[in-house]
Amino acid sequence: MMKADSNKSLTERAGRYVRQPTGYRAFLPAPLPPDPPIRLAGRLQTLLSQADIALGRLDGSITTLPKPDLFVMMYVRKEAVLSSQIEGTQSSLQDLLAAEAQLFSDTTPRDVEEVINYVRAMNRGLARLRELPVSVRLIREIHAELLRNVRGQHATPGELRRSQNWIGPAGCTLVEATFVPPPPDVVPEALSQWEQFLHTADDTPLLIKIGLAHAQFETIHPFLDGNGRLGRLLITFLLTERGVLQKPVLYLSHYFKRHRQAYYDYLQKIRDTGDWESWLEFFLQGVAEVSNQATETARQILQLREQHRLAITEHLGRAAGNGHKILDQLYERPIVSVKEVLEITGTTYAAANQLVQRLTDLGILTEVTGYRRHRRFAYQPYIQVFRDDREDVS
Repeated sequence: MMKADSNKSLTERAGRYVRQPTGYRAFLPAPLPPDPPIRLAGRLQTLLSQADIALGRLDGSITTLPKPDLFVMMYVRKEAVLSSQIEGTQSSLQDLLAAEAQLFSDTTPRDVEEVINYVRAMNRGLARLRELPVSVRLIREIHAELLRNVRGQHATPGELRRSQNWIGPAGCTLVEATFVPPPPDVVPEALSQWEQFLHTADDTPLLIKIGLAHAQFETIHPFLDGNGRLGRLLITFLLTERGVLQKPVLYLSHYFKRHRQAYYDYLQKIRDTGDWESWLEFFLQGVAEVSNQATETARQILQLREQHRLAITEHLGRAAGNGHKILDQLYERPIVSVKEVLEITGTTYAAANQLVQRLTDLGILTEVTGYRRHRRFAYQPYIQVFRDDREDVS
């Protein structure tokens, strides 16, 4: 009898399924932290240690970069592309950069505006963190930005859902769904408990707390659309808010995308069996892997910058000063026009045009439009550093 009670306790550790009046079963999440508590031992303890070390190494590597804020935007853009691809968009990093530079063509994916919104939502959230903690209020603001004037804008941007949603194969009904989140009348209280867990001071290791919070948010699924993207944004917001990272350069969408089915399976296993530990092992493995990848990216950026600064100094003579100005700007905005170079350097149009040509001759810039007029030039070696995943859309 004791064994049966123990099994039941574990099964309902994350919550329970409750049949609704119309016949479908919805999941009612239990408040965090889990009860019984997380078993922080063995492999889970080892992975937590590895993830902490990898995060510390990443934070240190970013601070060695000159003007690190210039580089943060490319990390943000890459996350925007990959997180949006998980939700079905087709736009690549190159598409996003081209759209930001107002370069559109017949082949530009229509969903690039969704990725642009993701970048805008990320930046708004990071700015708001200076005055507002991660909270229900903050996520509603970010959600409104995420869905503004794009697919999903019918889904009441910034408003908690007032109808039942569900997850499953295209065309499935509520009864056939893989997972049915809590009914809408339960959502406000569930989110309130989630927020209270975030702000309660306890001895839960931060990465464990973030892993629990992300999974719980996806289970509550508080909006009609955008829950996945918003839940992934929250991971970075929490790491930044708590001071683990000085700059927001850890994004797990690359890892979640490569292991997409496992990601969904581990979240569902929490709900079905109360197995938080397997999810946390998967999550911490991702934190360690992505941190190490981002650290290597920082090393490549530093190497690339030194290589190109040396080339500019050696080959541009008196124009080297302006060449360095342009190079610094390219790390934040890697597609430019001659007109923009003119504005940055304050020279004549002829001098700006010549500078662009010389940077092109050095292999730093590449003309990407094929136009005679209104040409754009991309810093392709830098863009390539962030395309190590080849942007596979699967």
